[in-house]
Amino acid sequence: MTGTNSFRWVFALTLSVLALTALLLAAGCGGDQTAEETEDATRIADKPIPSLQDKLDRRKAQFTEEAPAEMVNTFEKGVAQVAESGVLETALGEGDRAPMFALPNAVGDTVRLAGLLETGPAVLVWYRGGWCPYCNMQLNAMQEVLPLIKERGASLVAISPEVPDSSLSTKEMSSLEFHVLSDVGNTVAEQFGIVYTLPPEVQEQFQGRLDIPAYNADESWTLPLAVTYVVDTDGVIRYAFVDPDYRKRAEPSEIIAALDRLRGA
Repeated sequence: MTGTNSFRWVFALTLSVLALTALLLAAGCGGDQTAEETEDATRIADKPIPSLQDKLDRRKAQFTEEAPAEMVNTFEKGVAQVAESGVLETALGEGDRAPMFALPNAVGDTVRLAGLLETGPAVLVWYRGGWCPYCNMQLNAMQEVLPLIKERGASLVAISPEVPDSSLSTKEMSSLEFHVLSDVGNTVAEQFGIVYTLPPEVQEQFQGRLDIPAYNADESWTLPLAVTYVVDTDGVIRYAFVDPDYRKRAEPSEIIAALDRLRGA
């Protein structure tokens, strides 16, 4: 075989190997990706869901860059203090039974969890308040996937300790089409074990800038973790996102995947 012919033979063989590898990868036979993960990726690709956490991380980076160093450090220490407060141990998780609560929505009508579960699963999203930029980003992201939630026969409610008037403002500003509920005094949040007291150093940073007691009609300076639960029709929590960092929230894609698992079951 001449040098030229040898080169052509090797080149052709290389192309064949690359083509075969590509086919195997397309069939799900390459790397560590399982068939289930491939199917999930296709499903999400069919209905693209932007990453909420990417947006939150950009907001955090902007704040870190622009805010005074003392404030940034205080908030970071505050997150650590919340993590050490014991609230992660009391928070309900997957497999726990959700308390059957009844709370007023933005216009004063009572919304009952038991009633929601009569028609399908319920997605419960707790947020700190309309004053929190991370919360507003989350609520807007949930509005974007609301059609997907409804397609799966589920309902969506957002809950905060704000009084109904404040909740109405949040609903109006964000053009939300799901229930925004007021848990004044964090009564229901206590039942879910997700309440913590804002560390004193963080309270001091808010003084003169943000009057949380006025928003909540409550002088306790208590807030709920920004948790997300998916509750099945039997009242059992099947998906739980619990994190002490208010800048981290459940990905909408994960919530949709949890609802799909319920449908599959």
